[in-house]
Amino acid sequence: MGNSALKAHLETSQKTGVFQLTGKGLTEFPEELQKLTGNLRTVDLSGNKIEVLPDFIGGFQHLKSLTISSNKLSSIPNEIGKLKKLETLILNGNQLKQLSAGVGQLKALRTLSLSGNHFKEFPSGLGSLRHLDVLDLSKNKIQAVPAEVAELQAIEINLNQNQISTLSPVVSRAPRLKVLRLEENCLELSSIPPCILTDSQVSLLSVEGNLFEVKMLRDLEGYDKYMERFTATKKKFA
Repeated sequence: MGNSALKAHLETSQKTGVFQLTGKGLTEFPEELQKLTGNLRTVDLSGNKIEVLPDFIGGFQHLKSLTISSNKLSSIPNEIGKLKKLETLILNGNQLKQLSAGVGQLKALRTLSLSGNHFKEFPSGLGSLRHLDVLDLSKNKIQAVPAEVAELQAIEINLNQNQISTLSPVVSRAPRLKVLRLEENCLELSSIPPCILTDSQVSLLSVEGNLFEVKMLRDLEGYDKYMERFTATKKKFA
């Protein structure tokens, strides 16, 4: 991509606070963006070939939304933790296997989307994100939902299309969890802890495409309680 085109984008971004450069074959995060650390609120570099997120990413103190989907990132620098105003971080379709500790310092984060990466384990250290509403980990290779998920503040967790065969009963203690998506995994009916039906806040448990028929959920203890929550939520949005 020519310098003049990039220069034009930078000039626009200076006025709007938005830098969007998608599908241009960029192999590096543009260094020139450092000139706009005081301006930028939104950066979208999806559909490029960026392999590394530079340490200077921590300088964008006013950034609220960062999207770098469909690139070649295999790690995230700790410096990302300096983005104290970041509310949305979307890194779908990269090569991430784990998260840096810096992500756990994003105190304003509301949406974290990591669909289509290479996670084999549920990423740790997200319990400190007190404002997290949505966590998307669909289309990875995660095999278990561990007890520490109970520490998350998320309202919705999407784990569709993983390889999950175990689900910790402690997940029922997640204080705000209303939507738990577990479609197309490797769960047996016996892997669904009854306490998620009886004692949790979950009002939508999505389990199509596992190793049992969904209607078999009706046989589990607590299904009636779960359906009360499900129906009440449906009415609220009707």
